[in-house]
Amino acid sequence: MPTLDDFEDKGELGGICGVDEAGRGPVMGPMVIVGVLVTDDKALRDLGVKDSKKLTPARREQLAEEIKKVVRYEMVIASAEDIDTLRQSYTMNVIESKMFATVIERLGAELAYVDAADTNEEEFKKQISRELADAVRIVSEHGADEIYPVVSAASILAKTKRDALVDEIREELGEEIGSGYPSDTKTIDFLRNWYEKHGEMPPHTRKSWKTVNRIINESTITQLDDFEEK
Repeated sequence: MPTLDDFEDKGELGGICGVDEAGRGPVMGPMVIVGVLVTDDKALRDLGVKDSKKLTPARREQLAEEIKKVVRYEMVIASAEDIDTLRQSYTMNVIESKMFATVIERLGAELAYVDAADTNEEEFKKQISRELADAVRIVSEHGADEIYPVVSAASILAKTKRDALVDEIREELGEEIGSGYPSDTKTIDFLRNWYEKHGEMPPHTRKSWKTVNRIINESTITQLDDFEEK
C-alpha cells in the first residue's frame, strides 16, 4: 500500500480513487470535496473505514489521521461565497461535478468511484466526464461511501475538514451556529437573531439558499406586524 511519500515527484499516477463531499446542503459554511488515491484498498479495509456519517466525531478524527498516512489525497473547498457566485451560472450538481473532476485530475486516477450527487447516477457520471480532459473510467453510485472503502476514506477526510472549518466560523462569529444545516434549529435561530440584530446575514452564509429568503421574509413580516401594532 502506498504512502504519501511514495507519490512525491513521480508525475502522473495510475490507480483507483474515491471521491465524496461534505457540506452540499448546509445554509452556512463551505462544501469540501476530497479525492483519495490508492493502488488497492487493503490498508483502508484494515483500518475499518466506513461512511463518515456512521462514525462519532472522535472516531472520524482518529481515522482521518490514519488514512492520511496510507493514501494520497486532494481536497477542493468552496466557501459559501464561492457557492453563491457559482450558482448564478450553474446548478449544484454541475458545481459538484466540476469539483469532483478537479480532484480526479489532480490525482491522475484511471478509475474513480464517486458518491453520486444527482438522483440519476449515470447523468452524474456524464457530468464529471464532460469536465475531465482525459478519459477516466467512472463508477457513479448512490451510497458509494457505504460500499467502497476508498470512498468512505474520502468521506471521512471531507467531513473532518468541514467540521474543523465550521469550528473556525463559530469562533470567528463568537456565537453558537449549530451544524449549519437548515434542519438544525440552532442554525436557524442563530441566522434569524443575527439578521434581526444586524439587518443582514452573517458571513459564511449561502445567501442563494431558499432558507435565507424565508428567514428574511419572516423577519420582515414580523417587523411590519410590530409596526402596525404601534
